[in-house]
Amino acid sequence: MAGIRNPLTMSAETVSKYLDMRELIDVVERSLGDLSDKESSGIEQPVRTFVPVKKYQSLLGVMPGYSAKDDALATKLVSVCPQNAGTDIPTHLATILLFEPSNGCLKAIMDGEVITTMRTAAASAAATKYLARDDSKILAIIGAGHQARSHIQALSLLYDFTEVRIWSRTKATATALAHEFGARVCESAEEAVKDADIICTVTFSATPVLQGEWVKAGAHVNAVGACIASSRELSESLTRDAIVYVDSREGALKESGDIIINKAEIYAEVGEVILGRKEAFKHKTTVFISLGVAIEDVVSAKLVYDKYVASQGMQ
Repeated sequence: MAGIRNPLTMSAETVSKYLDMRELIDVVERSLGDLSDKESSGIEQPVRTFVPVKKYQSLLGVMPGYSAKDDALATKLVSVCPQNAGTDIPTHLATILLFEPSNGCLKAIMDGEVITTMRTAAASAAATKYLARDDSKILAIIGAGHQARSHIQALSLLYDFTEVRIWSRTKATATALAHEFGARVCESAEEAVKDADIICTVTFSATPVLQGEWVKAGAHVNAVGACIASSRELSESLTRDAIVYVDSREGALKESGDIIINKAEIYAEVGEVILGRKEAFKHKTTVFISLGVAIEDVVSAKLVYDKYVASQGMQ
């Protein structure tokens, strides 16, 4: 078994090989339910720590977590560098350290970028499955980066979309992504979301990119891009009039600008809906504010590790 002296090193290519989006949606959905039932599931997850690097307008995040049900212990180190946009270096760089809970040995050092990209979309897909109308046909994506791609991939597994629309401030990236998926590039965010059933905001914008008056009644919104208290993607009117769900109430109250700045009222964690403890309101306008939580990384890393070990015939 890999241990502290010889942990496995798993590249992005290796992680990608052992992550299947459909399987990941199920795993992340279960983890969100477990997060909302900590006493039974034995989840330990402090709110992540951010270290600001003001000189470069970037952040280093530390995200530890443990799941007793999965007997999985890990921490993710993630750097958020918006200035990398448009370069060969990703805006998010992540590494996940997976430990053996029984003795603290380091079992694996694995690329966290692929896991972060895929588990975030898997969380949105899990929430959307409960909160969006079952007959949703039009998907709108605001943003055109890695999260835009992964969200199209994840949501397309659950819905048979007749149209996918994309808007980004950088038209070239929107055009390239649209070509990849047969989507339509829009000239404005308002055009993209008009009459859309499901809307995903996956941007680095510090100010709202989605206005409430643009969103049709009964639509579902996944807000993914604003992960610090000073940034928001949604207008006050949208969070005021919609029913708001989050991945972690504790985290959202400390980290989400869409909650803090907008003074939005949280109705429930999406895990409470998954557990059947809170209502889904599929036919009303709903918003899922996803900050990303450590337990999603923990269970995703454990999934990759276990599948790799099994494939290699390792003990």
